[in-house]
Amino acid sequence: MATIFTKIANGEIPSYKVAENDDFFAFLDISPMAEGHTLVIPKKTECDYIFALDPVTYQGLTSFARKVALALKAAVPCQRVGIAVLGMEVPHTHIHLVPLQTEADMDFRKPRVKLTEERMKDIAQKIQQAFNSL
Repeated sequence: MATIFTKIANGEIPSYKVAENDDFFAFLDISPMAEGHTLVIPKKTECDYIFALDPVTYQGLTSFARKVALALKAAVPCQRVGIAVLGMEVPHTHIHLVPLQTEADMDFRKPRVKLTEERMKDIAQKIQQAFNSL
């Protein structure tokens, strides 16, 4: 049975896509810690632990996430883009990229930001444009 992230990457569940290639997919978190909070996943494996990925997929995922992070920083005003790999809530390797003003912005226990669908679409489009220009 496919994970929710596989269904998102396959277009079976709608998402706010920010970047994609043959192997990886990036989309906005629907319960973000900050505007622009993005998830990056491998498309061809549902491995639930990043360090269990084969070396080629691992290196490709981190390289793709780097490009997404650069686009995210260009599109969303922030001091840095934080990275976290927890993987406890969805059994599909994923990287969180979170725009940060301070380190406290990366606290997963904090209440999440509420954004309108229109704002989510706008942010996704800005990140996508920045990604495509890299």
